[in-house]
Amino acid sequence: MLEGTERAPGLIGPNAVLQLLPVLDRLGGPERRASTLAAAGIFEVPDGSRMIPERDAARLHHQLRREEPELAPALTAHAGVETAQYILRHRIPPAAQTLLKALPKRLAARLLSRAIAGHAWTFVGSGQLQVVDAWTFEIVDNPLIRGEVSDACLCNWHASVFAQLYRTLVAPDATCTETRCGAQPGGDCCRFELSA
Repeated sequence: MLEGTERAPGLIGPNAVLQLLPVLDRLGGPERRASTLAAAGIFEVPDGSRMIPERDAARLHHQLRREEPELAPALTAHAGVETAQYILRHRIPPAAQTLLKALPKRLAARLLSRAIAGHAWTFVGSGQLQVVDAWTFEIVDNPLIRGEVSDACLCNWHASVFAQLYRTLVAPDATCTETRCGAQPGGDCCRFELSA
């Protein structure tokens, strides 16, 4: 990029915001949802029909971490599970799901990781997803935590999306742990390790 040029704003899938709305409703009703969205600078809720500016999703995730530092990991993890459920209902054809479930988990993981890589722009925005192997992903310059500093890993939403997809399509006991976060001091990427 040339010095002095601005980076084009990235886009991310609307579920990075939409799946947090029921969480906010359960946390404190419509008033809580409205106040958190306003504090995050979101005055129009996405309708789900198109990609949204990643900065809106990032501000909402950041605002939730600021307002509820103890609860945010569980709340964003729940939204991640719901995002994966949406993907399973609307984005992965039933025949493909049946095939993945029938395959040995090693092969199913390989195919699923390729599919995730092929659609990464929908959930990493302008960040870059790297498939280390079929059970390990890294996100460089994750927009949902860009500019934040934390001793703890912050990317519970992404970890839960990965875990739920693998639990449903590869192995029912699959788990995903963020072992390194780009928000941590010296963190160069967010690393997610799956196991089953």
